[in-house]
Amino acid sequence: MSADAVAAPRLSLNVRYNRNVQETSGEEEESQVEILEEEEHHADLGPQRAGPHTQNKPAANNRRRLKAAAVTLGGFFLLILAALFIRCTVLQIRYDQLSNNYTQLQGKVSEISVNYSQLQDEVKQLKNRIKETCCPDGWKRSGRSCYFKSKEKKYWFDSRVDCKQRGADLVVINNDEEQKFVSELSNGGESWTGLRYVARQEGWRWEWLDGSPLTETFWGPGLPHSGSYAACCNQQGKWTQSYSDTKTWICEKKIK
Repeated sequence: MSADAVAAPRLSLNVRYNRNVQETSGEEEESQVEILEEEEHHADLGPQRAGPHTQNKPAANNRRRLKAAAVTLGGFFLLILAALFIRCTVLQIRYDQLSNNYTQLQGKVSEISVNYSQLQDEVKQLKNRIKETCCPDGWKRSGRSCYFKSKEKKYWFDSRVDCKQRGADLVVINNDEEQKFVSELSNGGESWTGLRYVARQEGWRWEWLDGSPLTETFWGPGLPHSGSYAACCNQQGKWTQSYSDTKTWICEKKIK
């Protein structure tokens, strides 16, 4: 490469020299000196120009390669950062959605819990009402009352005490339907009722324990006499009265 570079300027100088030959001899010598000086100058500059370029070319190539690699790596790094940023953004949005959903679910759970407590209270109230509307074991229901007939016999006062202990009182008969039910419950025997003969300001009279007046009566033939307590019922389903006998009794408890 250096030989070719030197040869080129010599060729151009020879052409110049040939042209100068046609001129005067004095000029010819001056041209020859210029040619020689020019040839020497180019001969000296040739190695100087070619040497550094040839030596620096690998280093420049290496720098370009390193710079290209750095740009490529920087691009990959930016792409990774962008991907991570997008991923983090998506995850944050998803987290916010889940957080909102969780908050909404908590609100619904609280609402359900309140409703559940209310339902529990309602169920409890219904159970109490069912208990109140249902008669206890050993009792029978008719209309709005529960009735209990004893199997043992006691005096009238002791019979009433037993009814009180059961949360009831001796039966009060207010109509034909109830009279029929009590008569069947007594099963052809005489059981104490809540009808008694008591003294008031206006005089003695028959009165029910709850203070209700005696509007309907189902006395047997020839009754009542003064004094004593009423029982139900004889073989004909009518009331009888007695004072000192022991009998079974019938308790009545109103349904609320």
